[in-house]
Amino acid sequence: MAKAILLALLKVLMIIIFAGWIALWLLKPTNLWTRKWKAAEDGARHTVFGYYGLNFAVFTFPPIALTIIGLVYLDLVTKEPPRSRPARSATVGFSNPVVVNSFVGILSSLEILAVSLFFLFLAWTYYARISNDFKKLMPVKSLKLDLWQIKYLRVATRFGLLAEVCLALLLLPVLRGLAIFQLIGIQFEASVRYHILLGTSMIFFSTIHGASTLFIWGVSRHIQDEIWRWQKKGRIYLAGEIALVTGLVIWITSLPQIRRRRFEIFYYTHHLYIVFLIFFLFHAGDRHFYMVFSGVFLFGLDKLLRILQSRPQSCILSARIYLIPSKAIELTLPKDPGLKYTPTSVIYMKIPSISKFQWHPFSITSSSNIDDHTMSVVVKCNEGWTSSLYDMIQAELDSDTGAMNCIPVSIEGPYGPSSLDFLRHDSLLLIAGGAGITPFLSIIKEIASINSSRYRFATQVQLIYVVKKSQDVCLLNSVSSQLLNQSSTQLSLTIKVYVTQEESSNATVIGLVNNFSLARTVNFSTECSNYAVHGLDSSILMAAMVALSSIKFLVSLIFFNRIFVPTEMKSPASQKMAVPSENKASKEKTPSSVVDLLLLASFIVALACNTFVAIILRWKRLKKDIPAASPKQGNKATELVGSVEARSTVEEHEIHFGGRPDFQDILSKFPNETGGSDIGVLVCGPESMKESVASLCQLKSQGLNIGAKGKKPYFIFHSLNFTL
Repeated sequence: MAKAILLALLKVLMIIIFAGWIALWLLKPTNLWTRKWKAAEDGARHTVFGYYGLNFAVFTFPPIALTIIGLVYLDLVTKEPPRSRPARSATVGFSNPVVVNSFVGILSSLEILAVSLFFLFLAWTYYARISNDFKKLMPVKSLKLDLWQIKYLRVATRFGLLAEVCLALLLLPVLRGLAIFQLIGIQFEASVRYHILLGTSMIFFSTIHGASTLFIWGVSRHIQDEIWRWQKKGRIYLAGEIALVTGLVIWITSLPQIRRRRFEIFYYTHHLYIVFLIFFLFHAGDRHFYMVFSGVFLFGLDKLLRILQSRPQSCILSARIYLIPSKAIELTLPKDPGLKYTPTSVIYMKIPSISKFQWHPFSITSSSNIDDHTMSVVVKCNEGWTSSLYDMIQAELDSDTGAMNCIPVSIEGPYGPSSLDFLRHDSLLLIAGGAGITPFLSIIKEIASINSSRYRFATQVQLIYVVKKSQDVCLLNSVSSQLLNQSSTQLSLTIKVYVTQEESSNATVIGLVNNFSLARTVNFSTECSNYAVHGLDSSILMAAMVALSSIKFLVSLIFFNRIFVPTEMKSPASQKMAVPSENKASKEKTPSSVVDLLLLASFIVALACNTFVAIILRWKRLKKDIPAASPKQGNKATELVGSVEARSTVEEHEIHFGGRPDFQDILSKFPNETGGSDIGVLVCGPESMKESVASLCQLKSQGLNIGAKGKKPYFIFHSLNFTL
């Protein structure tokens, strides 16, 4: 009861903070806010906190506070006892697909509402700013401009503020350990598309801002004088130009045509965000940077915690190379027995012997309820980094040495949903395309291992698996025990395989799993590292580190400003006695770039102190570490893992050749086959498949009854992302 009250209070507090932050953004473009804020800054300038402390508290800290409270909330939620299946919420339909389009993808009512409100806010901000500008146009002293040129310059300037709004939110969707999007049930892989939308919008507005400013300089014949200016006060134009060019390089190399074919180029150029943010700070100044600093602050802490969490390196215990499919490997990694993760979780892996900087995500195919000491991932080795991994393991197999070398790896994660509500339905329809089967392998294992007296998960599960070649069915090998021994578990699993590029044959699902599961399993030495993956630090610990880092930053900022900007700390009385011209001259002694550097230095100090604390906590944790052991450490011998004998003579699964599945027919029959009225539809695979199934779920949510007897079935759509 006390925990429920605490959760409710935390939820109310988060809503209040979020509403206040939104109200702040809405009021900022108004004249009322401008007048009140200028007076507040003047009053705070002579206090110990200064105007910078006020800016940090009002503009930067609300998202940080939301993250701190959210982490505490998630920690309490994950420690809740298992719940029975929740009643269908009245708002659950808002998460179902409403718009399904190949251009925009799959959008729910909540997503459409959020995006619409965001662009409405951008329109309001632009209108409020530009209307005030046109009422009091002031000529630029350094430029002799006509009236239309002055107006156009103001238009260009206000587009820069729209880019600033997008930048304020840009880094929040790509947080992993400090992911505040988890509070509304959105995982990192799904939130990346909001990062892409915000990044594209920011570059669009920035390009208009920069190109229009250059145009005005060109027509006024001052471009040679203005383009290279690094002035002491106000906007630093050269810094803005560098930031714009850097942003364009990042955006261009992030386009799908480059990202998918030349991932290394995308990966390395994306780290230019550091250059972009530093020069944006110099261009916009510290007051504007406080608006976007919350995202930068949280991203920096998140990056730091992820780097430390991946230390020290672990190792690959074993690798299973499937012989018939092209370059498919199942890797087994050591994990701490106390590490628990949810189905569909993802880890990020780096193998220094291949690349010292590249991280690649992989869906976990094992269940922490079954495997206490290991976790597994499947890697489809096509090209680039994955191909190098395949060649490395194959070279070890073909070598004449007596022992398998140790392969050290760094692991981040696992990252996964904090709740398993997406599995709490009457029945589940799992639809996978190709490598999209990997998240479902962990789901099947999880449900099969669950004690029905404690959990209320769906027991009626149907898996639709669409592959190009029958050899791809080998990926079902890891759930072969669930296919054959269903009588010993509460899971009732039916599989329907569709092989699209092969002609009809007499093969069965079990037969294909047996025939195409021949593999060579090798065990590697663990001499280089016996460290087991522990996972993320507790949410409470991360919340405490975020809070301490905020305090360290503010204290450092006050300290540096009192040393390097002493004129800002004069008392009000002394300011009144000073001659106005002397006041103005004293302010000009401190260039704006120096103030920006003080903010940057404070951020670095906060990160450095946080690093020191995190290293100590990590070291204490490692002292209690139990060495991970491989069953056959350093064994050069390989074993053939082949078919598993079926213990049932009845083939309960279906296989179809030469065509794609008719999802309309499948969804129509599914309610009668399982008898459930609350149906969860989970789809993972190509976007075209997701869109096809989402369209059918959209029709059903609009009232289409597809053949269930009695109570009308209710389909809830879940789109999953896979990485391998």
